[in-house]
Amino acid sequence: MQNRVPARFPIAVVVMIVTPLLFSTNLVFGRDVVREVAPFTLAFIRWATVGLVLTPFVIRDWVTIGTIVRHNRTRIAVLGFLGMFVCGAVVYVALTMTTATNATLIYTSSSVIIIIMETVFAGRRMKAREAAGSAIAFAGVATIVLRGDPSALLSMQFNPGDLLILVAAFSWAGYSLIYRSGDLARLPNMALFSLVATAGSLTILPFAAYEVASGIRVPWTLSAWQGIGGIVVLASLLAFSGFQYGVRNLGPSLTGIFMYMLPPYGVVLAVLLLGESFHGFHAAGILLVTGGIVMATFPLAWLRQRFGGVSADRLKDGKGFQQPE
Repeated sequence: MQNRVPARFPIAVVVMIVTPLLFSTNLVFGRDVVREVAPFTLAFIRWATVGLVLTPFVIRDWVTIGTIVRHNRTRIAVLGFLGMFVCGAVVYVALTMTTATNATLIYTSSSVIIIIMETVFAGRRMKAREAAGSAIAFAGVATIVLRGDPSALLSMQFNPGDLLILVAAFSWAGYSLIYRSGDLARLPNMALFSLVATAGSLTILPFAAYEVASGIRVPWTLSAWQGIGGIVVLASLLAFSGFQYGVRNLGPSLTGIFMYMLPPYGVVLAVLLLGESFHGFHAAGILLVTGGIVMATFPLAWLRQRFGGVSADRLKDGKGFQQPE
């Protein structure tokens, strides 16, 4: 009997085509908004708003999650620092010095950094294709950081913004590994996201307060608030919700494949909306970073199962997919 395709499958595919585009708007909006809003102020408004909007999910499940939260306060605080302070405020600082195009391509390397961190800190065995893919991806990052000029390595002429984005890529990898670890895996996604966003906003608050007190680019204009709204709604709430919808209805492996669209989406938006220049080293960076990530993370187990005839029910609940080999 022929497998029946789950009713939500086509919808989930459409959602996952759009979701990487939503994620990529953060760096594009951020690059534009930091011209009018100081970076820590922008990050605080973003994550405090996300935490506040999602608070009902925490209140609704507090009887269930309260004990878990009390025993994991330090871990939640660390997540807030890694995900919102470094990958939020520090990224916006970097965007005052580098382009959204560079930031997109460098930041995407976090996918292979996760594999490296698991190998170094968790004793995970790195496969040959993962090692090769990681090396290729980092060659792409180096191409972008050096702007296609190897002599820059000898003269140590680096854009500090590019280096901060690379630090953020490592931070995001650490955040991703901790986010669903231990007891935190038992928390509902939206409740955990709200808690982490709130914790992150608290770490950013002193720096944002200093910026406001100093009168450094506070958001007064309509265009600034429109950009902040885009970051909060599109790049935060809708992007995260879309990703979770994809995981629930397509499984983690197939959902991850759609995220390969982040580099081209981000670069196209930066060129079209911000008028950024596109150079040969960007093209080389896209090919190397994206190619390396695909080589290192493409779920071969999912591919074998897909052509081996995974049932529709397993497709729907995600059990027909495994983490990348």
